[in-house]
Amino acid sequence: MRVREVRPEELPLLAEIERAAGNVFREVGMDRIADDEPFSIEELTAYLGAGLAWVAVDGADRPVGYLVAERVDGALHVEQVSVHPDAARRGVGRSLIEHLADLARAEGVPALTLTTFADVPWNAPYYRRCGFRPVPEAELTPGLRLVRAREAAHGLDRWPRLVMRRDL
Repeated sequence: MRVREVRPEELPLLAEIERAAGNVFREVGMDRIADDEPFSIEELTAYLGAGLAWVAVDGADRPVGYLVAERVDGALHVEQVSVHPDAARRGVGRSLIEHLADLARAEGVPALTLTTFADVPWNAPYYRRCGFRPVPEAELTPGLRLVRAREAAHGLDRWPRLVMRRDL
C-alpha cells in the first residue's frame, strides 16, 4: 500500500471516504456517528497546510483511505483515520498509521496518540493490535484533555471513549 501526502484537489474525496467509512457504525447502533458530517474542506486544508495529511492510494493512485494528525503535547495525535469500505481489511489503516509512526521517529517524536471508541471492534481493539495502549485519565496531558473536551462537546461521549498512546 502506497502512502503519500494529500493533494489539494483530493480533499473532496476525503469527505467521501469518511462518509462511506462512517456507515459501518450503523451496524453497532451508532447512527449518530454514521450521520456525523466529515471534516470540511477548510478543516482538511488546514491539516494539509500543516503537512499533516496523508492518503493511502490504490494502483491507479486514487485515495482509498486517509489520515490527518495534529501535534499535541510533543506527540503526533491521529485526529482521523478513515478507510473506504471497499478497501477495508487490506492493511490500509495500518499502512497509514505506520507511515505516521515512521515520520514521527524521523522527527524524534516519542509517541503517537489517538482517541477512539472503547467498545467498537474496529476501534480500540484494532488500535491495541497496532501497538497502542490505553492512557489512564490521571496520565492525560493538558492537550489530550482539551482533545477530549472538544469531543465531549461534539457529543462523542454518548459511548465509552479511550485515549490511547503508542510509544515509538
